[in-house]
Amino acid sequence: MNGRWQGVLLLLAALAPGAGRAEPVQARLDADGVQRVEVVGGNYFFRPDHIVVRVGLPVELVVRKEPGLTPHSLVIWSPRMGLDVDEMLGRREKPIRFTPTATGQTPFYCREKLAFFPSHQERGMAGILEVVE
Repeated sequence: MNGRWQGVLLLLAALAPGAGRAEPVQARLDADGVQRVEVVGGNYFFRPDHIVVRVGLPVELVVRKEPGLTPHSLVIWSPRMGLDVDEMLGRREKPIRFTPTATGQTPFYCREKLAFFPSHQERGMAGILEVVE
């Protein structure tokens, strides 16, 4: 394969869904039995963008946004998993609590959008919540 085609394949791989995602972050289980993860939203990203939690145990996402004027939110919605989160992010940390009732994966994303521009989700502000046994 010549160098030109190798470059094209590398570009396609970089643009593929999930490209550039960091390693999944496992929620820490604290002594009180709550799984906790800190989540930061910023300029069209979430960090971490792949969170792993255990089914049937309470989860607390401690969320905030980076400094700036752009509003950001966090949406996690899966009726099958018992999840219905829709919260605005602020500069101060805010706990968001829920208990997943089924295993699987569901997306989380920012629902914000300015007129005539792609949504924050379309610009990459999305991630995966993975619920395991």
